[in-house]
Amino acid sequence: MNETRAFTVFGRPRISRRRFVNSAAAAGCIVQASDAAGQTKPVKPDLSPAVQMQFMRPGQLEKALRGFPVVYVPFGLIEWHGLHLPLGNDALKAHAILVKTAEQFGGAVYPPVYFHDGFPKESLIPVLTHLFQRLKRMGVRVIMGVSGHNVQGQIDMINQALAPVVADGTVAGIGLWEITLSKSAESGTDHAAKWETSNMMFFYPDLVELSALGDGPLAPNMKPPDGIGGLDPRKYASAETGLRNVELASRSIGLKAKELLLSLPEGQRTFKLPALRPGQWWAI
Repeated sequence: MNETRAFTVFGRPRISRRRFVNSAAAAGCIVQASDAAGQTKPVKPDLSPAVQMQFMRPGQLEKALRGFPVVYVPFGLIEWHGLHLPLGNDALKAHAILVKTAEQFGGAVYPPVYFHDGFPKESLIPVLTHLFQRLKRMGVRVIMGVSGHNVQGQIDMINQALAPVVADGTVAGIGLWEITLSKSAESGTDHAAKWETSNMMFFYPDLVELSALGDGPLAPNMKPPDGIGGLDPRKYASAETGLRNVELASRSIGLKAKELLLSLPEGQRTFKLPALRPGQWWAI
């Protein structure tokens, strides 16, 4: 992967990933999130199995999709994220943020996809299209592909895979980074620095080992031997900062899912399958 590749967020000027990583601003406070009904719920680090497809029983999944026919698909990869963070950081953060979205707004979260834009696109994109088609056939109306790996190639890959699925206008879908819609002084990303470390400190504190970074200065701009891009996590990362980032990102994604659902013709906004039962549905 080319870490200095330029990318665009919905028409904004193209910037390199390194410049994007280094531009994140500091933040940190605890707030409450609003669900689809306007009620407030505290954002907690626990990830409810009740919205994660792999843990749900058929009746639970059917009920969730009849209430809000949206499936969130998290994307990431196995990649260096400093000595202090897990290799699966990108998929872990995207998945966890989407679980928070589903807890607040409804819908269901597909298990993390660890295939990424470094694989041959001529092989991978048709596989992802087939996955999205299968979600469509089971009655899902909105597909949110959300990548925690913040390079433009990921978004292009997801949107290319979605294009033939949404072409007939009966379903909607979009590819995003987890912070595409929330990026601000209080919500950002980097590479294993303040933001990503804060996310992990909030969701998975036992997986973070800041002492592994030692006490000396870190190499700048993702250079060896540290491979970290952004503000020093030893000074700037905290679970509180992660919480605020998660709250803003998860709520922004949920609001976008609602917007996409309402953008469909009125007759296409509900779960389409008669039932999640043999004879009607078997597998994705």
